Amino acid sequence: MTITRFAPSPTGHLHVGNLRTALLNHLIARKSDGAFILRLDDTDPDRSKPEFADAIRQDLEWLGLTWDRIETQSARLSRYGDAATRLKDMGRLYECFETPTELDLKRKKQLNMGKPPVYDRAALVLSDSDKSRLREDRGGHWRFKLDHERINWSDGIIGDISIDAASVSDPVLIRGDGQVLYTLASVVDDIDMGITHVVRGSDHVTNTATQIQIIQALDADVPEFAHHSLLTGPQGEGLSKRLGTLALRDLRAQGVEPMALLSLLARLGSSGPVEVRTSLDGLAEGFELDQFGSAPTKFDVQDLWPLTAKIVSGLSFEDMAPQLSQLGVPADIAPAFWAAVRENTPTRKDTEDWWVLCRDGAKPLIADADRDFVAQAMKLLPDAPRDCDSWSSWTAAVKQATGRKGRDLFMPLRSALTGMTHGPDMSRLLPLLQNTNVLM
Repeated sequence: MTITRFAPSPTGHLHVGNLRTALLNHLIARKSDGAFILRLDDTDPDRSKPEFADAIRQDLEWLGLTWDRIETQSARLSRYGDAATRLKDMGRLYECFETPTELDLKRKKQLNMGKPPVYDRAALVLSDSDKSRLREDRGGHWRFKLDHERINWSDGIIGDISIDAASVSDPVLIRGDGQVLYTLASVVDDIDMGITHVVRGSDHVTNTATQIQIIQALDADVPEFAHHSLLTGPQGEGLSKRLGTLALRDLRAQGVEPMALLSLLARLGSSGPVEVRTSLDGLAEGFELDQFGSAPTKFDVQDLWPLTAKIVSGLSFEDMAPQLSQLGVPADIAPAFWAAVRENTPTRKDTEDWWVLCRDGAKPLIADADRDFVAQAMKLLPDAPRDCDSWSSWTAAVKQATGRKGRDLFMPLRSALTGMTHGPDMSRLLPLLQNTNVLM
């Protein structure tokens, strides 16, 4: 059985980069009728907040990325302790005492000598008395002792990867204050939860190499790993400074449709075309990780708007009925109202603007050269109630009375009634306008 997971830290709001990871893992599980686990990495008590955990769940629910179960790492600290004890007993987890400043000096010295900035394992030659003295003075942290051999795996996106463990520092698994870090917690969770596939960003490649050795040291099966490309801005710039504007909650507030966002991210960076899908099952069809490339992938938030508009224009009246009712659109005209404005509603939010226009009227847009023409035309406007033939009969009467035709006839009338030079078919919109008093 395929089991995947999404493991965000509840230290902030989800953004498009997080979502891409969640979506790919969700699609793998859905396609194989497997399980998708939401796992909150909340082992940092100072930065993890309940409100962020709630926001993560709300964002995923909005997108339809439901989970089969939810786990919190803060509830599993004893399991990490058990694994740490086991690794210590094996001699694979050793205590170190360097301060951040000392480590930084070591790295700079190695770089100046043309060597890779890899931890020198100085702690392994400390005597017991040295350790006791240092432990009292500053406390220690714990590193995993890597076997200095090549770590190989076949990545589901990148292909065959081989990393020399001697070129990588022994990873810190437990901080001096006792906090278990991601590298160990993630391994223990993946083992205990039977995770079969791990899909995450390419910035985790080196981390994956070290985790493979930890998994093997704990005598467990190594899952299938795949590392997707990182997203950049439309010009190839990093997204780090823009993530505040790309938070999922902000995109939702702006009116982005969930399936527009999912349709884009499910194909972005792959060989497949971006096409609007109406369901996650539709996205899962034809989804294959090997269609994705490893090169940085450009993401432009502007690409979401035509996809959103396409989805909204395809919504049925039944889809929109609750929102129209909430706006106060009378039930007897609601179907006609939606039929009139749906093609000109970029987001669901824009429906309100059209209803305000129909209910209250608009500030007329009249060129000086058209004022006399509009005044004459308004005298010929049929009284309410009007129907779908009212626009054609009215414009025919105005044409006969004024001699105007084509754009010179229709555009000034649209602008006077709606305050805009574009919009829905006037034959559908005119019967809905409840206030057609045009102030000259």
